Amino acid sequence: MAMVPSFFNNRRGGIVLDPFSAFDTWNPLKDFPFTSSNSLISRENSAFVNTRIDWKETPEAHVFKADLPGLKKEEVKVEIEDGRVLQISGERSVEKEDKNDTWHRVERSSGKFSRRFRLPENAKMDQVKASMENGVLTVTVPKEEVKKPEVKAIEIFG
Repeated sequence: MAMVPSFFNNRRGGIVLDPFSAFDTWNPLKDFPFTSSNSLISRENSAFVNTRIDWKETPEAHVFKADLPGLKKEEVKVEIEDGRVLQISGERSVEKEDKNDTWHRVERSSGKFSRRFRLPENAKMDQVKASMENGVLTVTVPKEEVKKPEVKAIEIFG
């Protein structure tokens, strides 16, 4: 990593100072654990980091959607913990390696993943449903109906 600016020839043959040349090779995230192959998080654990889950709230339910390409429903667990915590977890197995194979690139992640969400008080925890279609897990947690305050008219005398 060169922090000293380089010199190069311009069109007229003169040497010009390039103060930004150091930034061509400088990587400010070099020591950040998620950015390199020798990171603290191994390839086996990268599925945990990359599992993306959307949570939307509709008038009727809380809906969670997770992209889990290549996983079967038997490899995914949906659980309720401590009464109000939704946990989605699973494991993507490492592809078996053949000694005769030559790998050119390995980008698909493998390993265990786990995500937890604390659900609000209006969630009906006993009616949670989950389905998986085309590698997308959908978990639906119905909501209790919001009770509108009862309004009672009071007659005014006098």
